[in-house]
Amino acid sequence: MTQNQTPAGVIETDAVIVGAGPVGLFQVFELGLLEIKAHIIDSLAYPGGQCIELYPDKPIYDIPALPVVTGKELTDNLLKQIEPFGATFHLGQEVTTVEKQDDGRFFVATSKGTQFLTKTIFIAGGVGSFQPRTLKVDGIDKYEGSQVHYRVKNPSQFAGKNLLIVGGGDSALDWALNFCAGNADGNPHKAESVILVHRRDGFRAAPASVAKMRELCDAYEMQFIVGQVTDLDETEDGNLKGVKVTGGDGVTRVVPCDEVLVFFGLSPKLGPIAEWGLALERKQILVDTEKFSTSVPGIFAVGDINTYPGKKKLILSGFHEAALAAFGAMPIINPEKRVHLQYTTTSPKLHKVLGVESPVFD
Repeated sequence: MTQNQTPAGVIETDAVIVGAGPVGLFQVFELGLLEIKAHIIDSLAYPGGQCIELYPDKPIYDIPALPVVTGKELTDNLLKQIEPFGATFHLGQEVTTVEKQDDGRFFVATSKGTQFLTKTIFIAGGVGSFQPRTLKVDGIDKYEGSQVHYRVKNPSQFAGKNLLIVGGGDSALDWALNFCAGNADGNPHKAESVILVHRRDGFRAAPASVAKMRELCDAYEMQFIVGQVTDLDETEDGNLKGVKVTGGDGVTRVVPCDEVLVFFGLSPKLGPIAEWGLALERKQILVDTEKFSTSVPGIFAVGDINTYPGKKKLILSGFHEAALAAFGAMPIINPEKRVHLQYTTTSPKLHKVLGVESPVFD
């Protein structure tokens, strides 16, 4: 396929971004400042990535100039910030094909049949196609989404319920404390009861959270059981009324509950990205630190999906990577154009791009 043989229905563009999490959204912004319009693809049905999928209501404290912001608030702010650039979203679909063409562009196709010819690709897919590790108990699948949950999207649905939370990491402890502890104004999400189950008496969670959990247990405000869920306790009409927990002593006990929340972490899967011919290291994409390009010229990787010496998996690191990747892509997208670093504070050109008035300084 050459540039003069573009089939009908194929979208021609300068940039395709794979992943609509915070870093993917900020990549839209950095490209937009360089007057590059992007198409953005994500397997989720909505933008926000892990921030929306895993912790929309949890506070984030390390975003510059935002002392505290939730995952949803951060996503909403980023979406507002990129409004001037008119990015096109293709949600609920996964990239299935990436093929280098004779003219240097890439043919990209998705699981829904959307097709592109693009000069550059920016992979901002977080940890890839992430799936929660599930509880391995016979018959549990039929309760998933109704009484068994692997993420909390709407905390209010658990208010007043008898909850059994399974896991020993930060998510398990955070939600146990959230549903158990009240505050000065009352806790609108407070459960009727909270029982935490973990296979051992040691935790991967923050020590302060573990200490708080033990304090609440001592005050009889929640309960902690060492053991593993080995079976279900069901009503005759097929509802879940509890689980069977086998302790370290070999004794199996029936633990009543209305809802089961399981937090075993995520199982990252690169999926089709692993077949794109990119240099990988431990399921992460190797990049340089000058422009965050991969081993395939024209393909860049930013955020948690990439790796390099000194890599830190922080949202703010991903923002920095997105800026350098955008500048690194310009020689490919528009090789005739010289790019000068400009500042959004003082550049009339950037003010025009952003759709704002240039300030007048005394």
